[in-house]
Amino acid sequence: MLRFRDYSIPKKLTWMNLLVSGTALLLASAGFFAYDLYNFRASTVRNLEIQAQIIGSNSVSALLFDDPHSAENTLSALRAAPHVMFAEIYAPDGRAFARYRREGSATFPPLLPIPTGEAQVYRFQGGQVALVRSITFQGKPVAKIYIRSDLQAMDDLEKNFGIIVITVFLMSLLATIWMSSVARRSIAEPIVRLAGTARIVLSEKNYSVRASPAGERNEIAILISTFNEMLAQIQEKDAALGQAHDRLEQQVHQRTAQLNAANADLEAFSYSVSHDLRAPLRHISAFSQLLNEEYGSKMEAGAQQYLNRIQGGVKNMGHLIDDLLKMAQIGRKELACVATDLNDMVKDVLADLQPECEGRQIDWRIGELSSVECDPGLVKQVFANLLSNAVKYTRRRELAVIEVGQVAEEGTPVIFVRDNGAGFDERYVGKLFGVFQRLHRAEDFEGTGVGLSTVQRIVKKHGGAVWAKGEVDKGATFYLTFTAKASSLVAGTKAAKATKATV
Repeated sequence: MLRFRDYSIPKKLTWMNLLVSGTALLLASAGFFAYDLYNFRASTVRNLEIQAQIIGSNSVSALLFDDPHSAENTLSALRAAPHVMFAEIYAPDGRAFARYRREGSATFPPLLPIPTGEAQVYRFQGGQVALVRSITFQGKPVAKIYIRSDLQAMDDLEKNFGIIVITVFLMSLLATIWMSSVARRSIAEPIVRLAGTARIVLSEKNYSVRASPAGERNEIAILISTFNEMLAQIQEKDAALGQAHDRLEQQVHQRTAQLNAANADLEAFSYSVSHDLRAPLRHISAFSQLLNEEYGSKMEAGAQQYLNRIQGGVKNMGHLIDDLLKMAQIGRKELACVATDLNDMVKDVLADLQPECEGRQIDWRIGELSSVECDPGLVKQVFANLLSNAVKYTRRRELAVIEVGQVAEEGTPVIFVRDNGAGFDERYVGKLFGVFQRLHRAEDFEGTGVGLSTVQRIVKKHGGAVWAKGEVDKGATFYLTFTAKASSLVAGTKAAKATKATV
């Protein structure tokens, strides 16, 4: 059932008019009825008082000469008053001196005592009114007259008043309904039309519709006019926004096409350069090796040192070409995501790193990782680069500590790789994932500057993110997530179970 506040405006106006009119009419009727009832009671008492005075004055001689018959003749004049039911004259000793009783009247209550100092007393009870008045002669009471009248006139008054009230109420109801219809046409209907227009605008997002003008000069007309002006402004801005959106979409498509073309050219260039560099690099490596084998013993120490540098440069150049080829392949390769257990993947990477860890003290702290939807070949390369970096940059520690684990940040699992190695200055963290960007000297730590860039490409290709925190000579921590293309984690985050192994 609808509440009043949920009614439409026309219904509210109609009900408010009915309630206000009905309440005002009922209050006015109640006031008039109370006033008429009060006047009727006062008039009835006054009439009885006059009748008692007249009868008392006409009965004095009968009382003085002890003539009850004359007194009863005087009382019989009350037959002309149809509402008088009973009248009786009492002698001073309380004896009934004369009596009048209308036919069919029942017995009545006893005589009412007159308070001291009063000439009369009256009382309304049982649908009747009783009045007792003293009869005086020469200022002295000689008897009492007791008159009782019914209130049939008051009942008739109430009935007539009720008929009048009902008639007036019905006429007021009709007038209220007529006024409500007029108010509905001038007030409610324009507002209803305005609400209908607003509903169309909201549901269809059509700003070209307009509310019908009210045809009057009042607040509602101003409201409708303002609403239409607002719609016109919104329509204009919406059109401008649509044009700007179309232009932006076109620019995005153009920029995307240009970016894809540039990436394709860059990947093709890197792949081509890497392949083209291999042939001369193999020649340099082969001839330098032959030179060392045939003439190494005859060379001076300086020449031998130069030859070793050539061979070391060739080796570094080979690693750099391999890294460039891997990075170029990442861009061209489509993801083949499957449910992958990262714990087994980390174990495989540690097995591959075993030769690099020979002769070193490394405390491996491997926590429990979740399974994830990913391309296992690419993600294994991520862990291989991060863990090999951790092994490399902890080389100067007597006891290296390398930790792999998982935490949850705002409901998203975050994998981390932490070490106690050389660390880095966080002021240059922006260069950390750039191609050929290195934060350490090549004399201190070898490398090509491509590994972390490859990590970032792989993680972003999975829709995730990678970032790092570190401090010089206090280690570094790398964080990565797989959220978008990597779908959802297959298993929830488990409690970290640190497994220590000293190598």
